[in-house]
Amino acid sequence: MAQGHSNASPDIKTCDPAWIRLREEAEELCSKEPVLASFVYSTVLNQDSFEQAMAHRLAQRLSHTEIEAGRLYKAFEELVAKEPGLTESFRADLAAVFDRDPACNRLIEPLLYFKGFHALQTHRFAHQLWNDGRPDFAYYLQSQSSRIFSVDIHPAAKIGRGIMIDHATGVVIGETATVGDDASILHGVTLGGSGKSADDRHPKIGRGVMIGAGAKILGNINVGDCARVAAGSVVLKDVPKMMTVAGVPAKVVGQAGCPEPARSMNQLLEETSDTAQE
Repeated sequence: MAQGHSNASPDIKTCDPAWIRLREEAEELCSKEPVLASFVYSTVLNQDSFEQAMAHRLAQRLSHTEIEAGRLYKAFEELVAKEPGLTESFRADLAAVFDRDPACNRLIEPLLYFKGFHALQTHRFAHQLWNDGRPDFAYYLQSQSSRIFSVDIHPAAKIGRGIMIDHATGVVIGETATVGDDASILHGVTLGGSGKSADDRHPKIGRGVMIGAGAKILGNINVGDCARVAAGSVVLKDVPKMMTVAGVPAKVVGQAGCPEPARSMNQLLEETSDTAQE
């Protein structure tokens, strides 16, 4: 696998403050935990950019005896070069995790360890391959992501930027699903179909939506911008924007409680004078 230089260029702080922060965190990590130094050097400090570090980390995790990491790394680099929008999505997702996950204290943590972040970036590569008419490579990445991260996202699903998938185990997102920018999704969430129809059959999730752990949203329904879906809910009908739904089947139980529920991550159902609606 091709490796970059070990030293950052002098003007990197000006052009890429996130990358220089990642490198600084990597150097500090190596000094505090020498047993991880080789891992951290190969993933971060020997790379020339955040994009290369991301490609390297995913290639190592997704490789197989029949498809070694170097070939995946090269393929990922080619996809990033072809579609610059990928790097914008990578960075927006990294910022979302750092902003919303109270367990995330450094930018380097999602890059090195968080499987929700890794699964989402794997999907971004798979989705680009799908759009490029390369479904088999896309399905390979989907299969590996499902096996390694326990996250199954169809390559055709359309996912916006600034997404956090927290903990991630058991997340399933179907072929015709869409997820708007700045959404937060917790473990065990299903965005599933409601039958065997080959048409548009999966949910459309708006911008800034928070979906609690174990929620199931089924069928070609809309969840409005900045809505909240409570943990364990089964949603079978459209959800109005800026409202909270809960229950089986889910019903409106009040307002979302804040302008950006996906950022606040408040999952408590507070007392409300609003009348529950069907």
